[in-house]
Amino acid sequence: MTRKYVVRPETAVLTRGFDPSLSVGSARPAVFRSSTYVFNSPESAAHAFEVALGKVKSKPGESLDLIYARISHPNAEILEDQIVPLETGATGAAVFNSGMAAISTTFLALCPPGSTVVHTSPLYGGTQLFLDAVLTPLGVKAVEVDAGDTQALVAAIAAAKNLKVVFVETPANPTLRMSDLRAAVAAAKAHPDHPLVVVDNTFLGPTFQHPLALGVDLLVYSATKYLAGFSDLLAGVVLSGNDELVASLRGLRGVLGNILQADECWLLSSRLATVPLRMNKQSKNAQRIAESLVGHPAIAAIHYPSLFTDPEQCRIRDSQCDFPGAIITLELKGGRDAAFTFLRTLQIAHNAVSLGGVESLACHPRTTTHSELSPEQLDRAGITDGMVRLSVGIENWQDLLMDYRAALEKV
Repeated sequence: MTRKYVVRPETAVLTRGFDPSLSVGSARPAVFRSSTYVFNSPESAAHAFEVALGKVKSKPGESLDLIYARISHPNAEILEDQIVPLETGATGAAVFNSGMAAISTTFLALCPPGSTVVHTSPLYGGTQLFLDAVLTPLGVKAVEVDAGDTQALVAAIAAAKNLKVVFVETPANPTLRMSDLRAAVAAAKAHPDHPLVVVDNTFLGPTFQHPLALGVDLLVYSATKYLAGFSDLLAGVVLSGNDELVASLRGLRGVLGNILQADECWLLSSRLATVPLRMNKQSKNAQRIAESLVGHPAIAAIHYPSLFTDPEQCRIRDSQCDFPGAIITLELKGGRDAAFTFLRTLQIAHNAVSLGGVESLACHPRTTTHSELSPEQLDRAGITDGMVRLSVGIENWQDLLMDYRAALEKV
C-alpha cells in the first residue's frame, strides 16, 4: 500500500503489509488456507518460477504470482512485511515453523562443508546439538568461545580459516552473559573471508536490543517466545538489512519445507502490535523481582543484567541494551535438590521450559533446555546443578515475588 509519509514502528506494524481490498474489505488479514495458487497467465507463472529458483531477480515493487504454499503464501508475506518495522535496521524477513527451523536453515545456507563457524558459549541446547550432531559431521568446524570474553572472540575470528559465520547468542542462555556485538562485527569485517555475523536476539529483541543497527548481518528469533507471547504456537523468524540474504533463506526454506503455516502466521501477525507493551511490563516485573531477591540466604548468585558487577559486562550492557529484559537466572545453594525443591514448591509460576509468554515459567536448564550438552560442556558453560531459569510474565510482580520467596523458604 503506497504511503506519502513515514510512520513509526508501532503504527507500521498495524498498517503495512495488508490491503483490505484483497480480503473483501476486512479490517484485519484473513487466513488463506490454500496449498496452490492460480496464475494470472502462463508468462507470469514462468516468471514466478524463475524468481523462486533464483534465475532472475524480482524488480523493486514487483508483484509476483504466488506458486505453492511451501514456497510462500499470503499470510507469510503479510507477516514478513509487518514484522520488519519492529526490528531497527531490518528491510526483510523470512518466517519458519520453529525457532530451530530458522537457525538450522540459516546455518545450512551459509556454511558449506569445509567452512568454519565461530560461536559463543553457552548456546541454547538445540542450537548446540545442531552444531555437534549435524554441521560437524557435514564437515563444518565449530570454534567455541566463552560468552563475554571479547578478546577471545576477536582472536578466534582472526585465527579462523574459511570462516563463514560468527554466531552470537547474547545474552547467553541461561547464564545471561553478554557478548560485545560491535567487537564481533569489527573483527568479522577485518577478516579476509568477510564472514557474516548472525545473532540470536530472542532474549532482548526486538524491543531492548538492536543488533542490525550495530552492523550485524542477520538476526534469528524463536518467535515462539516474546514475539508470539502466549505459549500457544511455534514459529521462527530471520531478519536482515540484506534483502538478497533473506531471499536466499526463503529459497532454501522452500526446499526444506519449513515455512510457517497460514494459521500460525495469522496468529503471530495479530500479536506483533503488543510486543513492546508486553516486553516492557515483563522487564519491569523482572527487575523489581531480581533486585528484591538480592541477599536472600538460599541464593548463591543472581544473574540479571541490572545486577551485573563485572565492569566488562556492565560496559557491554550499557553500550547495546536499552533495558534488562525478563529472564532471571538463580543459582541456589544446595545444588539440584535445592533447585528441584524450589520448582516443586512454586504456586504461580509454572515449571515448564520455554520463555517469553505472558505467564511466568521456571525450569532447571541442566536437566531440560540444555540436557543435550555433555557434562563437560555444561560445566564449562557454568550451567550448574543449582541453576534455575525464571521467565517473568505480566502478573502482578509482588504476587510473583511472594511465590518465589515462599519457594526459597522451602529450600
